[in-house]
Amino acid sequence: MKAHTKETQLTMTPEKALEFLKEGNLRFQQNLKANRNLLEQVNDTSDGQFPFATILSCIDSRVSAELVFDQGLGDIFSVRIAGNFVNEDILGSMEFASKLAGTKLLVVLGHTSCGAIKGACDDAKMGNLTKLIEKITPAVNAVSEPKDKSLRNSKNLDFVDSVSKMNVELTIARIHKESPILSEMEEHGEIKIIGAMYDINTGAVEFY
Repeated sequence: MKAHTKETQLTMTPEKALEFLKEGNLRFQQNLKANRNLLEQVNDTSDGQFPFATILSCIDSRVSAELVFDQGLGDIFSVRIAGNFVNEDILGSMEFASKLAGTKLLVVLGHTSCGAIKGACDDAKMGNLTKLIEKITPAVNAVSEPKDKSLRNSKNLDFVDSVSKMNVELTIARIHKESPILSEMEEHGEIKIIGAMYDINTGAVEFY
């Protein structure tokens, strides 16, 4: 499989980009990698890059976007931060990726059993991590069930995963609210902004 070129990127649509990711994740689940020569892709992308998607995901070592979507060099922009939330710098990176570099799809990818989410559920305090966790707390508060406080912690994995999904939804809402550039591009059909969850037990990604 060759690296993407300006010509192949121009033929890409948000819907086609999503299919590329779905097909790649299916290959990953089946342990079937696309036939690509990475060293050849190094050479092919030395004069420029033409990725088709931007993926915001967690730093979790089990959730590498390039691997779980079976993509090669030059295929995707990968933005990673614990808890996959956005700030001014990440929004700027996304705007560069979409408006200037031409990606057609923006995916906010959460995952099950997320450590950052668990920390937020437990209201953990530790150095700079405290400030990071505070950015995820709104997702904890937005999940109404269970109401029993003794069940609203990291030991309840169903609650943790509900918060993870809510965090993805709130992150997408922030993108729409805080990035007029990306919102306008989506309104014009130039890009699509979607959420997804990666299951660390199966390797499957659920888009929603």
